[in-house]
Amino acid sequence: MADVHVEASTVVGSVVFFAIAPGTVAGVIPYALSDWRVGPPLLGVAAIRIIGVAIAVAGLAGLIECFVRFSVKGHGTPAPVAPPDNVVVTGLYRHVRNPMYVAVVSIVVGQALLFGSVAMLEYAIVVWLFFHLAVVFYEEPTLRRQFGPSYALYRANVPRWWPRMRPWPRSRG
Repeated sequence: MADVHVEASTVVGSVVFFAIAPGTVAGVIPYALSDWRVGPPLLGVAAIRIIGVAIAVAGLAGLIECFVRFSVKGHGTPAPVAPPDNVVVTGLYRHVRNPMYVAVVSIVVGQALLFGSVAMLEYAIVVWLFFHLAVVFYEEPTLRRQFGPSYALYRANVPRWWPRMRPWPRSRG
């Protein structure tokens, strides 16, 4: 079994950030929008609710996987105040550069489909737009400066939003 050394501070920091950031964006605000009450199904198709549950659960699983990966492989947290020491290019990061943002938007879209909430779908669009602008104008330039050629190589091979079907074969993190 591999020896995994994880600093307690990165775990605590990740848990706190998880509760604050995704917890607010994908939990508190969707609750405020819908009271998590089930309305009529979108497009009148009840099966859309099942699809919504699947999307939300997959998003939550992906989000948790990414938070754990940041602590274990990156030796940091997703929070900008305690970022990882390394570019994390393993796990879901081999398929898409921003899996946490994709996961959060998926959770919101899944809830919108489950609860039949057009307002929550509109909110999901706003959330994605905010994430997109943050990535383009802050995160990518910051990562380019911090990690240089290794980030440039990663960026050239892994798409920003739409996941690759096959993982990028370079999996060093």
